[in-house]
Amino acid sequence: MAEIEREAMEYDVVIVGAGPAGLSAAIRLKQLDADCNVVVLEKGSEVGAHILSGAVLDPCGLDALIPDWKEKGAPLNVPVVEDNFYALGASGEVRIPNFPMPPLMSNHGNYIVSMGNVCRWMAEQAEEMGVEIFPGMSCSELVYGENGEVKGVVAGEMGLGADGKPGPSYEPGMELHGKYVFLSEGVRGSLSKQVIEKFDLAKGKETQKYGLGMKEIWEIDPAKHREGSVTHTMGWPLGKKAGGGSFIYHLENNQVYVGFVVHLGYKNPYVFPYMEFQQFKHHPMVAEMLKGGKRVAYGARAITEGGYQSMPKMVAPGVALLGCSVGMVNLPRIKGNHNAMLSGKAAAEAAFEAIKAGRSGDELPEYESEVRNGAIGKDLYKVRNVKPLWSKFGLVASLAVGGFDMWCNTLFGGSLMGTLKHGKSDAEVTELASKHEKIEYPKPDGTLSFDRLTNVAFSFTNHEESQPAHLTLKDPSVPVDVNLPKYAGPSARYCPAGVYEFVEEAGKDPRFVINFQNCVHCKACDIKDPSQNIVWTTPQGGDGPNYPNM
Repeated sequence: MAEIEREAMEYDVVIVGAGPAGLSAAIRLKQLDADCNVVVLEKGSEVGAHILSGAVLDPCGLDALIPDWKEKGAPLNVPVVEDNFYALGASGEVRIPNFPMPPLMSNHGNYIVSMGNVCRWMAEQAEEMGVEIFPGMSCSELVYGENGEVKGVVAGEMGLGADGKPGPSYEPGMELHGKYVFLSEGVRGSLSKQVIEKFDLAKGKETQKYGLGMKEIWEIDPAKHREGSVTHTMGWPLGKKAGGGSFIYHLENNQVYVGFVVHLGYKNPYVFPYMEFQQFKHHPMVAEMLKGGKRVAYGARAITEGGYQSMPKMVAPGVALLGCSVGMVNLPRIKGNHNAMLSGKAAAEAAFEAIKAGRSGDELPEYESEVRNGAIGKDLYKVRNVKPLWSKFGLVASLAVGGFDMWCNTLFGGSLMGTLKHGKSDAEVTELASKHEKIEYPKPDGTLSFDRLTNVAFSFTNHEESQPAHLTLKDPSVPVDVNLPKYAGPSARYCPAGVYEFVEEAGKDPRFVINFQNCVHCKACDIKDPSQNIVWTTPQGGDGPNYPNM
């Protein structure tokens, strides 16, 4: 495609991704300099279409960015009024008291929100300040300058045929150049991944770890609705199969967010995260709440869980990584949106000072310093050992030892254990199928639990079928020749949207099929494939899920 000529547009700062980090950066740049030329490029059909989060929001990020957010009508309408933790067994539950938990675990002062709607509101604020926001614009390539610096992106390429060649309605897109480029693509972004590899930004850091978060929105019987109630559970049905747990958040209008997170560092390739989620809803405590209700939306996406020690270097010449492109989730709090906002603010302030000093295309070390040494770093440093403890010793030990470690960090600013390592990546942890028993999961009943394809319809996902598949294989033979015999074809299970299947026909060898139309952009395949053979790239703009108020 090198022969394609594209028009170029020049900006001060080009931002990829209209999530909380990217929008915060855009707003802060305009606060600092109303004449700053800022563009935000969003691959979803609209701002918020690809935003999926729990979410209980710590408003500290908004407080720092837009102190009068209440007066401006930010959609933070449901303060947390009740905070519950339960350990589940197959038929019952035990309440875990709140008092032994470190203060950082309290949700007092936080809000149950739709981050999709928060981002839509933030986009309105940004546009009122003069930020240009273009939804439906996938950024497919990075543009490099003469000295190897990142100087822009290619956005808006449309109309490629399935063979990757321009079709009859081909549009080459444009190059958008900036003095600095901010990548706020979320977890495992395709351009961020390239930057991390090209500039070796993960050198000397711990491997990144991930979870898979799945979420449904339910409308329930008003008699069972408790607006402002927050519940987290752990234990059944995962048990010792994998780390993870659930969240149940009661927002307004008799709606409830029901979600389930499975840590992707599980060993048994027969684990089926989606079916663990569906089974969870049959627990008596959950089933009673959902009885008589209806599911109205579904979605899934990966979560960065590596924490403080896994954050790569965040800057390279001309480019900065923001929010979940770095991995700023506080795992025990199950919160990262506040840190994403703070990272956007910090990146904007560093870029503003650099541009004012006549700089461009260089690194922004001031941004990295603020993240590691400021509020974000302090938030993540306290909880840095929770994930490795959970991975190595399981749920019970991690609750006790992890809780003690958080108290030590909170009270004394340090840990007796120092900073623990994560070890292997989530792909490398996967063991041979021969070491494990196959897991039989109950069939979905169509009332509380649903098959994947039925649920994917409630993510309102759509992809233009004539385009090249955005899920590619480094070696097409690996799924059938390696992953099927060695790992029992785990892609058929770890994908929460039914994208991958092994089709067996009488007298023929199995075929590996990629139903990319189903993809909800969760990135689990890019992360968990034991052969690291699947590569997730962005499809054409506007494709993917269309989440209403996730």
